[in-house]
Amino acid sequence: MSENQNRMTTIEVDTAFLKSKRGILKVAEMVTLFVALVCFAAASRPKYITATVLEFVITSLLLLLYVFKLNKRLTFFFWPLIDVFNSAFAAVYFIVLSLLALTTYTVTGTLVGGIVGLLSAGLLCVDCFMLFKNITFNKPRSEIQRQDNQ
Repeated sequence: MSENQNRMTTIEVDTAFLKSKRGILKVAEMVTLFVALVCFAAASRPKYITATVLEFVITSLLLLLYVFKLNKRLTFFFWPLIDVFNSAFAAVYFIVLSLLALTTYTVTGTLVGGIVGLLSAGLLCVDCFMLFKNITFNKPRSEIQRQDNQ
């Protein structure tokens, strides 16, 4: 029984990440995605709701990954690159989705959701740029992870 207690691992919580530029940006992305989700839900637009929920869940999982420092335990992926791809594809997708919502709106909720969706796309573009700026393939991972926390 004492061996089991010794083998238990503790999960570290990185509160400094939430105060960093990237942490604040991730939280801002989640807030704007949630507001867009509420607006699309109020307008009863299932296609827009689905896309917004999907990106909200992915962003939440990435935020939890960084807050609990799981990216340092799960080293079989290069997490910053996955985050860049997610931000880039989501930004393009939300630009298209939001423009579609803005041009075809019949309910005010769709209009506001489209505007907030464009704001989310802008935040995703900034996130993609910040991450891509820090990624270099000539540095060891430890140096890249130190830069990510700044």
